[in-house]
Amino acid sequence: MNLHDKPFDETTITKLKLFEDYAQAWIPTFIMQSYVKEIHIFDFFAGTGYDLKEVPGSPIRLIEKIIEQRGNIFQKKIKMVLHLNEFDKGKHELLVTSCSNRLKQENGMYLYVKLEFYNKDFGVLFPELLPIIKKYPSLVYLDQNGVKFLSNQYLKQLESTKQTDFLYFAASSYIRRFGELEEFKNHLSNIDVEELKNTHYHKVHRILTKQLQKNISSNSNLKLFPFSLKKNIYGVIFGASHFSAFNKFLNIAWKYNGKNGDANFDIDDETNIGQLSMFEGPRLTKIEAFQQQVRDKILNRDIKTNKELLNFVFENGHIGKHADECLREMKNQKLITYNSKSPCVTYDSIIKNKIVHYEKI
Repeated sequence: MNLHDKPFDETTITKLKLFEDYAQAWIPTFIMQSYVKEIHIFDFFAGTGYDLKEVPGSPIRLIEKIIEQRGNIFQKKIKMVLHLNEFDKGKHELLVTSCSNRLKQENGMYLYVKLEFYNKDFGVLFPELLPIIKKYPSLVYLDQNGVKFLSNQYLKQLESTKQTDFLYFAASSYIRRFGELEEFKNHLSNIDVEELKNTHYHKVHRILTKQLQKNISSNSNLKLFPFSLKKNIYGVIFGASHFSAFNKFLNIAWKYNGKNGDANFDIDDETNIGQLSMFEGPRLTKIEAFQQQVRDKILNRDIKTNKELLNFVFENGHIGKHADECLREMKNQKLITYNSKSPCVTYDSIIKNKIVHYEKI
């Protein structure tokens, strides 16, 4: 399907905004680091720049986020390189025109911002650019409807990088539906298609991401987070290797949906959660169930500090606020105490080495 033959639909806009919001959070992080002199962003399936109604696609949105940081870029003299690839020749020509024209409208930006255009197959271009991805702080977008880029070949290469965050758009429901076909099997040896077929349609992207995480070596810091998109149940997979990135992405995701944080719809049917089952009793919301886990971990002494707790928070796809609320309640109930005014379940506390110890009363 050629996404640019018609206007972007609502699901595509949500995906683009998610890409855009993460870029907005990511770019200044590295610009403000004194040791960083060069930053690279890669959009391997860039499209034309705009849809038929002139709504900006990912490359234009990236340029806009770079322009927002022009003051810091000029002050720090940071070199920014935006790598834009489009395999379709006609689209590639439009991409070059639209992005070049937009950047030229900003006086002086070409002194520090460079646009690199490619008209290549991803399978050829990715290994060519991998040395750059490994060398510099990099943000990688893989916005493609297919499935072959979910193979271990690419995930392992991204896992080996040190300062790379990536967002991958996956056609999860297609894998559930067609995963047993030979053309799919060739790329999905790391995927349990049978489990996906036995998974509720709405949750297939969530389970797919968990499967991919299991294929990552246990000693790796790389973590994958899903964000499901309702139309046909596609989804974004976010990957990174450090607390700062987890914190940024999860806070963005939970702002999109305060009920579940990993979908743009009510994936867990929490709207009907008040309807009691005769046999099972009341069902907990996703946040309530997580907070019960936190409570048990603290009381069982499996988690003793805010650093351990924040790691548990991120591993379960939540934000610090959810655990913070739980610990404050536990303190009010005189179940625990801690050596601080607050539980400090925040990335800022950890980066400042403010370690808080939780003690059971």
